[in-house]
Formats: sequence, structure tokens, C-alpha cells
Amino acid sequence: MDLDHLPPLRDVLDAHDLAAKKSFGQHFLFDLNITRKIARLADVHAGDHVIEVGPGPGGLTRALLETGAQVTAVEKDPRFLRLLEELSQAAGGALTVHLDDALTADETALAAGRPTAIVSNLPYNVGTPLLIKWLTGPFTPRSLTLMFQKEVAERIVAAPGSDAYGRLAVIAQATAQARLVMEVSPRAFTPPPKVTSAVVHLVPHATRLDQALLDSLQTLTAAAFGQRRKMLRSSLKQLGGDTICEKAGIDPSRRAETLDVEEFLNLARAR
Repeated sequence: MDLDHLPPLRDVLDAHDLAAKKSFGQHFLFDLNITRKIARLADVHAGDHVIEVGPGPGGLTRALLETGAQVTAVEKDPRFLRLLEELSQAAGGALTVHLDDALTADETALAAGRPTAIVSNLPYNVGTPLLIKWLTGPFTPRSLTLMFQKEVAERIVAAPGSDAYGRLAVIAQATAQARLVMEVSPRAFTPPPKVTSAVVHLVPHATRLDQALLDSLQTLTAAAFGQRRKMLRSSLKQLGGDTICEKAGIDPSRRAETLDVEEFLNLARAR
């Protein structure tokens, strides 16, 4: 059997007696029109290397393999290993499966020196910490094309002054170009989630921020947005308050949601 003659995913799940686990935040995406569109939005082509987190039954995996990409899948749920191994055989070995927790997986080792895109329909319960890990950790992907709850996706791309603007927007936009590129109805999933989903495409900036600056930015944004209605002199009091605002050339009476990304970087440099 090859990729062109695989049975429908629903039939595969029934054959393996598999269902989504709520504890893993699993919502399966069976619509190949949608998964193929995600692969196109990820700009994945033959010979590219892709890391996919949480492939489950392999709906998005199939679409990625159809492009001719080499796919490394990181799956926490051992129930799917046999199914994914069958998919790997159908793809002529283009799929490699690792039983691991993506929160602790070593992407540098998985990439093995290859430029690597990360493409994933992320489990809702770990989407944000995984994004922070990939944007601020030691491994820098070529790009990230990720499915989130729409509310989270909007927070990633939010502009200063908007209700959605916060710590996640600052960190994402300080480290990458981020665009919301697609919305997905709950009806596309099995089981359907209670919320609309959205795909965000991120391309890390060519020049990576110094790790000390990244760490400082994370500390600052956590404090500033932890008390977002307070003036910076109050919310950042434990970090220097008036002093670091003065060094960064920022009025300490301003509130966190009014600062743009570059101003937050200036504050991080001032610490």
C-alpha cells in the first residue's frame, strides 16, 4: 500500500479501535482539503524536513508526506504508534515516529542539522508553552505553522492597545514574523471542540535575540502584563520600576498594553 491508496482515516481509527483522549487535548482533523491547505501554507516541499507534534491518527501527517517532505513525528500517546508505523511504511520510510513528550523533546537532535519547519495541529492544552519553547529555546526552526484555539492565535498576532495584546504577542513578535493565515470551524474536527481554531504562520527573524535579552524580556512581560491595568512604575516595581523606565526612555506612568514590541525590548535591555 502507498500514500495514494490509504483507507479513510475514520476507517483506520475504527480498525484500531481508537478515539480521542480528552486528557491529551486531542481533536482529530480528517478533512484532507484542510490538511493539504495547511501544508501549502507551511510552504513545505519535496525534500524538506518537518517536525510534527501530536500527529494522532495522521491526518495532517498524510498531507505533509504527500508533498515529498521527510516528517519526524513526536507523539505522546502510544496508542497511535502502530497506526503511524503503517503510515511510515506506506510513505516508504519518509515518516519517522518518536514516542516522546513535545514539551521535553530535543528538537535539535531530531533535526540533526537539517533546516526544519514545525507544522502541527497542536493539542490545545500545551499549545502556548510549546510555542514559547520553540521561540525562546535553543532550537530555531525555519518556520512554524501551528493550529491553536482562535483566541490564542489572535493573542499571538495582536497589536498594541488591543484587548488581545499581551505577553504572548510581545514574545512572538520580538522573535518572529507572525500572521494568522486560516480559520477552521469546529465541525472540521472529531470530536468537535467548543471553539473555532486558527492557523498561525511564524518565521523567526534572521537575527536571533541574545538569550540573556530573551530571558529578561520574558521576566519583564510576565510582570508587566501580570498587572496590566497598573502603571509600569507599579507593575515593574520589583524589577526597577522608575529606574529602568527612565533608562529605556519610557514614561513610567504608561500601562503595559500601550508599549510596542521595540519598547519592551528597550526595557529588557535596560535591566
